[in-house]
Amino acid sequence: MSAARSRTRVRFTLLTAGAVAAVALTLSSCSSGGTSGGGGNTNFITGANGIATVDKGERADVPELSGKTVDGGQADVADYKGKVVVLNVWGSWCPPCRAEAKNFETVYQDVKDQGVQFVGINTRDARVSLARSFEKEFGVSYPSLYDPTGKLMLRFKKGTLNPQAIPSTLIIDRDGKVAARTLQALSEEKLRAMLKPVLAEK
Repeated sequence: MSAARSRTRVRFTLLTAGAVAAVALTLSSCSSGGTSGGGGNTNFITGANGIATVDKGERADVPELSGKTVDGGQADVADYKGKVVVLNVWGSWCPPCRAEAKNFETVYQDVKDQGVQFVGINTRDARVSLARSFEKEFGVSYPSLYDPTGKLMLRFKKGTLNPQAIPSTLIIDRDGKVAARTLQALSEEKLRAMLKPVLAEK
């Protein structure tokens, strides 16, 4: 092989690897949630694993999150005070949300008898039928609030652990305060690791 052809092949390989990395980065989060967590003394620390946490005494209250669910029922996150709540923001159109959906259902089945409740917020789906199809496809058995315009996400205060992307996952402690947040799709292992310290709190 000539030196020129060898250089061309190396350049093509590097360009391809760069394109793959860019696509992976894009797919790690579908979109901005339209909220801002910037500015001021936020009191939270983001670890190398992409999970931000807040010490127990510094946590902000979760806002009022209630309304109609994807399956036509009603849900209110305040009803689960006393339990640890895993709040997942998702859309049926979002590839990372699809990638993590079965992980969430698996972990939910494992921990629901330990004082843990999962709640979804479905957003940016123009028709509720799209969200219902997603839940059926991935066997999601916990309730999801239907929030096509993203108004529930906007109820979180700036400077707190608010959902800023799709997907976003928050862990709400037994006192109804936001303890942890990530803005990425989660494996079973990462979800369990995120939940474990809050579940261990007394």
